[in-house]
Amino acid sequence: MTRYNMPRTAVLTALFVLVTSTVLPLQPVFAEGGARRDAVRSEDQHRQEAATLAKEAADHSKLGHVGPFLTSAEAALQHALKAGKDAHVDAAIAELKHAVEHGSAGHTDVATKHVEQAVTHLSGK
Repeated sequence: MTRYNMPRTAVLTALFVLVTSTVLPLQPVFAEGGARRDAVRSEDQHRQEAATLAKEAADHSKLGHVGPFLTSAEAALQHALKAGKDAHVDAAIAELKHAVEHGSAGHTDVATKHVEQAVTHLSGK
């Protein structure tokens, strides 16, 4: 009985390979970094979100709204921390930390300058 199973197994294996090779996409599975590409995309999204929130913080600061300024600046800082390692991002993180410190102390004019610098760093690549 095993004598008849061997050709059947070979035929089924060949059929499986043929079907999978035609059904799967033609690009290689690991082309263009798969998981790395997703990580870079996520880092870019965090960077853009940090820039948007930092702009919001600057607008709130110019209007004298300290509470919303701190909320936006802290949220921008959290997104910037997730934006990956880059000289501009690192500089933006430092500026956002200074902005939060000065905003908490009530120094809105200095905090505004720091958050504007953070926007500049996050916008440039």
